[in-house]
Amino acid sequence: MERLRQDVVVWIGREIIPHEPAVRAWLKRNAPSSIEAEDILQEAYCRLSDLQSVEQIANPRAYFFSVARNLLLNAIRHARVIRISSITDLELATLDDGQPSPERVVAGRRELERVRDLLASLPERCRRIIEMRKVEGLSQREIAERLNVTENVVENNVSRGLRFLSKAVSEDPIAPSRAPGKDHDRTKNSKNRP
Repeated sequence: MERLRQDVVVWIGREIIPHEPAVRAWLKRNAPSSIEAEDILQEAYCRLSDLQSVEQIANPRAYFFSVARNLLLNAIRHARVIRISSITDLELATLDDGQPSPERVVAGRRELERVRDLLASLPERCRRIIEMRKVEGLSQREIAERLNVTENVVENNVSRGLRFLSKAVSEDPIAPSRAPGKDHDRTKNSKNRP
């Protein structure tokens, strides 16, 4: 039993205490003036120290935030001098557990897929140069040597390709984007050709 208690104490020191400033800041932003953030933190530490085991806790930061949030909700309910809207607002408040929301993850995946599609629509040499420069992290000189072109060609392709990608990403995501240098828009004075 003593060994388990020691494990909990070590776990609190290693996994919980580093997140105290973030939890304190969150409590100060969300707690009504009648409730002290320090009191909630102290009670959270008491609850955490009463745990019999911490093996089942996969995300200590999120767990600490959840304990603090639940304690704050209980304190608000017991204060009875606070408006009902405070409880509703707090229940709707998102916790900063360091993880993006599911909606943010889906949006990020869609955006990544869109950028991949736009990158694939670039002319082969322009696409390869951008991949070598931005994904592989090669210098302009290294790319020029590998592709047997001048550094000026590399610089121009990177500039034009990134300008196209940036413009296309900032446009309406539903609107089709035209890659520079493809079969369409092949006039001599085309501004979009890399």
